[in-house]
Amino acid sequence: MKVFSGTSNPTLAQAICTSIGLPLGHSIVRPFPNGETFVKIEENVRGEDVFVVQSSSPPANQHLMEMFIMIDALRRASASRITAVMPFFGYARQDRKDQPRVPITAKLVANLIVSSGANRVLTMDLHAQQIQGFFDIPVDHLYAAPVIFEYLTRQSIQDLTVVSPDLGGLKMAAAYATTLGAELAIVAKRRKSATEVEAISVIGEIDGRNVLLVDDLTETAGTLTNAALLLKERGAKQIRAAVSHALLNELGIERLRKSPIDELITTDTVARSAIDGVRITTLSVAGLLGEAIKRINCNSSVTSLFEFKG
Repeated sequence: MKVFSGTSNPTLAQAICTSIGLPLGHSIVRPFPNGETFVKIEENVRGEDVFVVQSSSPPANQHLMEMFIMIDALRRASASRITAVMPFFGYARQDRKDQPRVPITAKLVANLIVSSGANRVLTMDLHAQQIQGFFDIPVDHLYAAPVIFEYLTRQSIQDLTVVSPDLGGLKMAAAYATTLGAELAIVAKRRKSATEVEAISVIGEIDGRNVLLVDDLTETAGTLTNAALLLKERGAKQIRAAVSHALLNELGIERLRKSPIDELITTDTVARSAIDGVRITTLSVAGLLGEAIKRINCNSSVTSLFEFKG
C-alpha cells in the first residue's frame, strides 16, 4: 500500500506514515499562475492500495479540489483501490434543507468524491453520523474520543460534570460522562446567526463542580464561549472544552481569549499554527488513523478501534 498527502495537513500525513512504518508517497501538488491545481504522482501505483490524506479545512474548496484531482490521477495511474482519508469532512453542517431553496452540500461533496474515483472513505467525527449514508461507497467512521479519554483519565479531574453545549451533542456528552464516571448536564441555546448564539439555561448540577464541555467542532467558538460564560455564572470552577476539530478563525480566537475556558483540548485533524493567549492542548490522532489504514489494507475489522469500556 501507499499513502499520499495533499497540502491541507502534511504533518499529520507524515505522522500517520511514521506510525505504520511507511514512507510518505512522493507527489507534486502546486497551483498554476491562474489558480488551477496541478498534480503529479511521482511513484508507480499500478495495482497498489492507495490512501490519500486530505482534510477539507479552510480553504475548503481548494483542499477538496486538490483531493479530487489527486484521486483522479491515481485512478488513471491504475491504482487498485483508492481510499480518501478525510480526518475532517468539511461541508458536514450543510446536511439537510432547513430552509427553502438551499442545497444539501454534504451530499454533493459525497457525490464528487465518488465521481472522482474513490473506492472508500475514512473519516473522523462527522458532524452528523447520517452523512455516511450520503456515500454510495463504504465509509469507515472513526472517533477521536479514545485519544481524548486517555488524556482526561491521566488528568484525574475531581467533581467532574460533562456538559453538552447544545441538544445535538447530548449523545456524545453522555458517552463521555459514562466513560469518565462524571455527571451530565446540558446547555440550552438559541442561534441568532451563523456566528452568534445565545446560551439560555442549564439543565443539571454545575455549582462548585469542574466542567468539561464537549463538541465535535468549533470555528467561531460562539457556542462554547457562551456556554462557558453561563456555566461560570452558575458556579462552575474550572472549565475545559474538548473538541475534535478546532478550525478557529480570528473571531473564534478572540472569543476564546476573553472566555472563562481554562483549556481547549483538541486534535490534529486540521493544521493550525500556534495561538497566543489561549491554552490549547493538541492530541494526535495519527496512531488511530494509521491503525485504521493498516486494517483496511488487510481487510480487518475497524470497529474495535473505538470500543472503549464497552
